[in-house]
Amino acid sequence: MNRIWNSVVGKLWVTILLLVSFVLFVFTVLMLEFLQNYHMQQAEISLRQTAATVASIVDDTETAETTSELLTDILPDSTNALIAISHVEVSFAMQEGVNKKEIQDTILANKTFHEIFQSDEPVIKEMMMPSSTDKDKMESYVVLAFPLNVENAVHGAVFIYQSPDALHKTSKETTKIVFLAAFIAFVLTTFFAFFLSSRITSPLRKMRELAFEISKGNFEAKMPTTQNDEIGQLAVAFNQMGRQLKHNLEVINQENEQLSNILTSMTDAVITFNRDRTILLSNPPAERLMQKWFVNKGSQSTKPIPPELYHMLDHVLMFEDKLEEEIEMDGNYYTFTISPLYSGELIRGAVAVIRDMTEQHRLEKLRSDFIANVSHELRTPIAMLQGYSEALMDDFIQDQEERNEITKIIYDESKRMGRLVTDLLDLARMESGHMALYKDELPINSTFERITQKFAQVAKEKQVQLIFDSEFNDDAIISIDEDRIEQVLTNLVDNALRHTDEGSVTVKVEKEPTFAKISVQDTGHGIPQDDLPYVFERFYKADKARTRSKGGTGLGLAIARNIVKAHSGNIMVDSVLKEGTTFTFYLPFD
Repeated sequence: MNRIWNSVVGKLWVTILLLVSFVLFVFTVLMLEFLQNYHMQQAEISLRQTAATVASIVDDTETAETTSELLTDILPDSTNALIAISHVEVSFAMQEGVNKKEIQDTILANKTFHEIFQSDEPVIKEMMMPSSTDKDKMESYVVLAFPLNVENAVHGAVFIYQSPDALHKTSKETTKIVFLAAFIAFVLTTFFAFFLSSRITSPLRKMRELAFEISKGNFEAKMPTTQNDEIGQLAVAFNQMGRQLKHNLEVINQENEQLSNILTSMTDAVITFNRDRTILLSNPPAERLMQKWFVNKGSQSTKPIPPELYHMLDHVLMFEDKLEEEIEMDGNYYTFTISPLYSGELIRGAVAVIRDMTEQHRLEKLRSDFIANVSHELRTPIAMLQGYSEALMDDFIQDQEERNEITKIIYDESKRMGRLVTDLLDLARMESGHMALYKDELPINSTFERITQKFAQVAKEKQVQLIFDSEFNDDAIISIDEDRIEQVLTNLVDNALRHTDEGSVTVKVEKEPTFAKISVQDTGHGIPQDDLPYVFERFYKADKARTRSKGGTGLGLAIARNIVKAHSGNIMVDSVLKEGTTFTFYLPFD
């Protein structure tokens, strides 16, 4: 039921019914009033004609019997007559029903009719009198007083009064006809209202269902256009709207997908802020960067970004200006580019592009250090070569033995420069990924023991104990490039012996679940803890203990790290100052 009242059909039906009901009500009231006045006028005319006839009969008739017979034939139904000589004396009365005496007394007692006995004009009046059908009931009567023998100064009168039953009956019949017509109009109105409403609302209901389908994403739904009226045009517009909406959503989805792919593939961090400084959007690099910031801050702050970025964001939102700045935070360098976002003429937020410049700064420092170190490493031998060669060219040296010594120095320095250039070329080739490995299946114990024993004579001369220890069986095999691994282990053992004045150098091969662990441990000078992260950098020197006189180029550990990585392994260092250093590298072992 509620569905009907809440529908267009129900509302239109009720509206039409109310309108028709109001019109019928006004029409009925006016019609009943008109009919009542009409019947009253007809009753007055009829009473006047009857009264005139009765007066003429009474004037011409000599006997009461004759008068009574004539009046019975003349008077219509429900019409009564009363002939009075004065207002207190009745000469003749003709009435049916009860309350005859009371009705006569009421008529004669009415002062309006007293003038009729001295006037020649009839008097008509509607008055309440006892009912002629019910003893205890009062009814409305129409009473007409008509003078008799008007030639006499004082004369009698005939009173004709009619029972209201005839008038009521006529009114009731008229009312029935009106209500019957109203009922028929109600039924027809309901039928046509529902018919018209259905013709209108059926397409609207269909359109509502299709609108729900479109809201669910079904853009293929179409409205049939069978009509050429406004509803048909609305259906055509609805179908066009659905197609346009589908096209617009596809374009928006494509743009969103492109934007998402661009943000995801960007290496820079992108964060979009609302005007209230809340984060609306961030790409994966930004999420990783915010996690890093949050972890570094710990429990000191609950905000996901550092306060420096909030300060720059406030500046952009307040002054509506683009801001570019590089900031150092916790040892890291970041470049911030923050631009305002507009919605019309108002700022609705800002977008921040953050680039981590830490690695670039590190590489820049490495580049400058590399140039400085190479220049430093080459300056001394070049100066020596230049100085001694000029001495030879100027024949400044006359002694053959001294000349031979200078020639040997020039040769040694040239070899040193050659080794430096060769190591630089090898390191560049390794870091560029062009290093080729030639792996062979080699016995672990014999291979590493052979490499270690190459330094037995050097260790003996320095009075350092050289120890080799292995947990593997003699038949254990490992797949490695023997020359490259020999280069790594040679570099580590050589460094250990050069930095150990007394004590021992131990080469130990241990067995891990999937790796072979090779460690070179010495009891030498050790490396400061602050320098440990940089030992594998080019031209590393910790406490200046590794001097040029010891023959190193400063590139050995960097080369060793790249060789181990090429074997899918890892190398690390652990050291305690003045107690010793342990270099450990892992090689895959099946």
